[in-house]
Amino acid sequence: MTLLFAAFFLFILGALLAVLPGRNAARAATLLGSGSAVLGCLFGLASAGQSLLEQVAVTFLLPWAMPGGAFSLRLDGLSAFFLLPLFIVGLAGALYGAEYMKGGRKRRRPGLHWTWYNLLLLSLTLVVTAANGLLFLFAWECMSLTSFFLVISEYDLAEAVEAGWTYLLATHLGVAFLFAFFLSVQALSGSLEFTSFQVLGQLSAPTASLFFLLLLIGFGSKAGIFPFHVWLPDAHPAAPSHVSALMSGVMVKTAIYGLLRLSAFLPAGPAWWGGLLMAIGIIGALFGIAMAALQRDVKRSLAYSTVENIGIILLAFGFWMQSRAAGHHLAAAFALAGGLIHLLNHALFKSLLFLGAGSLMHGSGSRDLNRMGGLMRRMPVTGLLIVCGGLAISALPPFNGLIGEWFIYRALLESGTALSGLAGFFPLVFIGLLALVGGMVLIVMTRILGIALAGEPRSPEAARAHESGWPMGSAMAVLALLCLAGGLMPVFLLQMAGRAVALLDPAAATILAGAALAPWWLGIMAVLLLGCILVAYGFLRWRQSRGLVSVAATWGCGFAFPSSRMSYSAESYSELPQSAMFCRCLSPSNEDGRTIGFFPEAKSFFFSAPDPVLARLFKPFFRWAADVCSGFRGLQAGQLHVYLLYIFSATILLLFWVGLH
Repeated sequence: MTLLFAAFFLFILGALLAVLPGRNAARAATLLGSGSAVLGCLFGLASAGQSLLEQVAVTFLLPWAMPGGAFSLRLDGLSAFFLLPLFIVGLAGALYGAEYMKGGRKRRRPGLHWTWYNLLLLSLTLVVTAANGLLFLFAWECMSLTSFFLVISEYDLAEAVEAGWTYLLATHLGVAFLFAFFLSVQALSGSLEFTSFQVLGQLSAPTASLFFLLLLIGFGSKAGIFPFHVWLPDAHPAAPSHVSALMSGVMVKTAIYGLLRLSAFLPAGPAWWGGLLMAIGIIGALFGIAMAALQRDVKRSLAYSTVENIGIILLAFGFWMQSRAAGHHLAAAFALAGGLIHLLNHALFKSLLFLGAGSLMHGSGSRDLNRMGGLMRRMPVTGLLIVCGGLAISALPPFNGLIGEWFIYRALLESGTALSGLAGFFPLVFIGLLALVGGMVLIVMTRILGIALAGEPRSPEAARAHESGWPMGSAMAVLALLCLAGGLMPVFLLQMAGRAVALLDPAAATILAGAALAPWWLGIMAVLLLGCILVAYGFLRWRQSRGLVSVAATWGCGFAFPSSRMSYSAESYSELPQSAMFCRCLSPSNEDGRTIGFFPEAKSFFFSAPDPVLARLFKPFFRWAADVCSGFRGLQAGQLHVYLLYIFSATILLLFWVGLH
């Protein structure tokens, strides 16, 4: 715990030092803010690693002058497992941001940026280690507010401010359900200490189901599960890329942590709990990847991909609950391990892709795929690292994305073959749907990589693109190497996940300990494939050195000087998700004019893919909330004595309420 407190101290120190005034305030803020974040993450990583290796839970309790509150922390296998991606991605983001924040309009207030970044790391750490309900909610609110200020870093852009408010409204919708859960627990147990939550194990089935739904909605809004994902596609593009990596790779996972941690206190639920999670998960995965295929903004496409991956993780945990309720412990063990491993892997490769997208934007000046093209030649390091992330997210060896999904497939197949009749048919249906999602992921990544990196430049800015500096490149390289290491040594991923599994399902941990040799085959296959790739690359270089390969301009379909309008665009894949899936409801908007006549004339084409859930469900709710809040503007009188009257009245009401209780 000492190392963890050192990380706390460094995060607080970095937040304070980053806003100190001075002659070279911007440069000093970047150096001190990012440096403190890097050092804090290193200490935190050492603390999490030590906890996983020693397999000993450590607690810390300090009285807090808040009714029902205490500064109570607990570091065990589950919290240490979730701290790993937090500190890895936080370290990479701090290193990356030291260069990224030098460019563009983001340069104005780097001190505030690094203050919020360090406080976000601090609040994320507290969320994962809190062992008291009030401390958990306090850290949760700090996490929401600090990430909100990071999302609106470019506060002079209307889209950034709107994205920030959408995020704030969506996250506080979930907080209302979490408040209801914790207040109900305190009424039952008389305390907000997690150790007193054991009383929840004695709840009746209907009451336990109500508590489970409160947790699902409360944490689901932050995790971005369908249909509470509406803040993700706007917030991620608006935030700086290293913040997007931290939010998508880590912050949404804290909601999964909260769901696992607190639902573990409830009695073993009925099978429909797991069935509900599986249904939400697979719908979210299909919806997310279909929407990702329709986006021309690369960061927006990656944000919808996060919705898809959260759906896969939710599917795995739902199948774990369902299999455990049905007594299929082998399938439950594989599903739980697969969900945890995929959660860790997603944090690595999605962060790599967001950092890569930021590097492309940094070099070419745009997030629009239709204004990129030919960047592999101009940004070879960034291009290679993005390809590594694309292979990982597509679950292709030798990278880590395959490992977690292999366990999930294995769990579904185990259940499908063990059961007979209709009961055995449903897992096989989910295998087919999961395979469909996997195929769509491959298509989406082919689209992003092909349009952004291959071909000819589609804009003058892309033609002048430049490679990023070493801080950004090294941050991406660290994540790419970890993705490769996870694919080559999957048994270590299973061992780390096993520490968390032991707390959630001891029977599953026992089964996984006996099946620990199985992932080695995946590692051996990955090593062999990597060897084949290296041999093929060496042979190609040898042929090029001997002049056996001819180099010519890209064929332009008979045109001597083809323009970017003659090439495939980001909209070239737009019909596939609508025709191949249920996504007619996605309602993309096409506006074009048909040419009538024999002679050429100028025509334009416009394509957009608005989120139907946001447009038809949440936008009306947000407008209603804005109207209600506007009605309270009359209370803002602008006179001090009126505000003193408000304070006096609130104090009298509070004393009256305390007297009654």
